Amino acid sequence: MFENKCFFSLVTLHAIQSRKKMKSVLVTGCAGFIGSTLCETLLTQGYQVVGIDNFDPFYPRSVKEKNLETCLSNESFKFYEGDISDKATLRKINERVDAVIHLAAKVGVRPSLFHPHEYIQTNITGTQNILDWMKEKAVSKMVFASSSSVYGNETAVPFSESAIVDHPISPYAATKKAGELLNYTYHSLYQFDIVNLRFFTVYGERQRPDLAIHKFVDAIFKKQPITMFGEGKTSRDYTYVQDTVMGIIGALNYVSANKNIFEVANLGNSSPVSLKELVATIYELMDAQPNVCYEPKQAGDVDVTFADISKAKKLFGYQPQTNLRQGLKKFIDWYITQQIN
Repeated sequence: MFENKCFFSLVTLHAIQSRKKMKSVLVTGCAGFIGSTLCETLLTQGYQVVGIDNFDPFYPRSVKEKNLETCLSNESFKFYEGDISDKATLRKINERVDAVIHLAAKVGVRPSLFHPHEYIQTNITGTQNILDWMKEKAVSKMVFASSSSVYGNETAVPFSESAIVDHPISPYAATKKAGELLNYTYHSLYQFDIVNLRFFTVYGERQRPDLAIHKFVDAIFKKQPITMFGEGKTSRDYTYVQDTVMGIIGALNYVSANKNIFEVANLGNSSPVSLKELVATIYELMDAQPNVCYEPKQAGDVDVTFADISKAKKLFGYQPQTNLRQGLKKFIDWYITQQIN
């Protein structure tokens, strides 16, 4: 017990010292679900934040504009609208930043099956452009949003960062793996310090409307049936957004305080839940009777995700605080408030 207390005290001290050194951060994909939540948290911690987002039409622009309202009212936030796959857009960013948190990406496993070229353009070419921009601006610190999808149908659980991830089963997963490889190349050639974070099914307030939890809650609220794929047997390591955000900031503090590092770390909840259990919990929390339609499992879907988070805990004190029931209640309350207002 004494050793654990000492460890977390050192992590806290480390974070404070890191913030003293690092004050300005570029966040790509700043208007998204995770990005906007992250930017707000960084601003409350005293960071200067430069954000860029292209308002990708994958879901309505108005949703992202609402996400950014709080940030845009803060004088410590500077926003650029533009696409990271366009180098000319990136050249407009002249603010001095100490690090980049690269969240911007073309998202969605299933859509990537139909439009793989768009994912390659944004997720690979866009990442290459960000790395080149960093080189031009002499910025050598990055935290990169990768994905648990890189594990494919890995059978050894929980998923460890040491696993070989050479068998992606969707173009989206392939582009995230490619991003990690590009990052290693720039670490090797130009001594960039980088932490790749593999996110595990992030949910919570502002979650994208195309994602399962949001779709289920929306359908139940509107008294419509929900569709469950694969008989509900698949399992996901659902991770509450604020836990993910604190993991990102922990990685930022870690990368800012260390040199000659290249790390890959999982950010999950380390507690997978079946789709069937997820749906039952949402119905219970919404005090509604189940109304479920079943469809075959869809191409690109993995059977299970399950994060080993021991490395993130060791490196930067990552420790998720929100269990699924608590997080779902927060999301449902937020969703209902949005509908009323």
